[in-house]
Amino acid sequence: MTLIPEIKPQQSLELLKELHILTRDGKINQDTRRKLKQVYHLYQFIEPLMEEVMTRKGDCTLADHGAGKSYLGFILYDLFLKEKNTGHVYGIETRPELVSKSQALAQHLGFERMGFLNLTVEQSITSDQLPAQVDIITALHACNTATDDAIRFALAKNASYIVLVPCCQAEVAGVLRQKKNETFGKTSLSEIWRHPLHTREFGSHITNVLRCLLLESRGYQVTVTELVGWEHSMKNELIIAKKVSNGKASARARQEAILEEMNLTDLRDRFIY
Repeated sequence: MTLIPEIKPQQSLELLKELHILTRDGKINQDTRRKLKQVYHLYQFIEPLMEEVMTRKGDCTLADHGAGKSYLGFILYDLFLKEKNTGHVYGIETRPELVSKSQALAQHLGFERMGFLNLTVEQSITSDQLPAQVDIITALHACNTATDDAIRFALAKNASYIVLVPCCQAEVAGVLRQKKNETFGKTSLSEIWRHPLHTREFGSHITNVLRCLLLESRGYQVTVTELVGWEHSMKNELIIAKKVSNGKASARARQEAILEEMNLTDLRDRFIY
């Protein structure tokens, strides 16, 4: 079969068929081409992080929080860990049927250092099925507060790197909407989110700003960029955090100021801990 240009030479075609990225006769459609492009592009960001950890420690543990069908975990294992003698990828997911399917697929492919766990956030933080320290935490298109759950898990596991692609952030927008009339008398900045479309978009933006400040307050150097071109996905913000210090008090102070100014103090426990 002629190799499709988008597919990396070392990629397992059997894996791509099992993930339904390729059809049984080796073809790819436009929808799955977009998905593959996103996952490959994210791999380009994560692979150097895995390489750095592997070089430094001789091992690398990665946990994909809210793994879903574990597209990302399988691709990372196949392209980076498959030919190595060490390293482990964990997929954490609350839907048991997806966990069972991923477990069966890993066994079928002989991916022995992949594990899939049916755990909630709270359970994953304390579970003895996961190591006390996890090197890299990823969360791809984790909806609404699931990104915050992944951050909580990463901080609890003292991750060296955190890689996030947030999605569908409604919580902050809901509070902005609920307190809109009250906030009009508090600050003229309320004009930024007065219209419903602006409420949604600004709520999403300020959510990620507060997340980045949280990570900085806990000692992470944060980079924010786009995952792929906007023509492929509107949920496109990529946050990469690297642990570099014990934390910045100034970042926490800015969080407090933003929450107060935007009348979002009801969400303090979500973003400051």
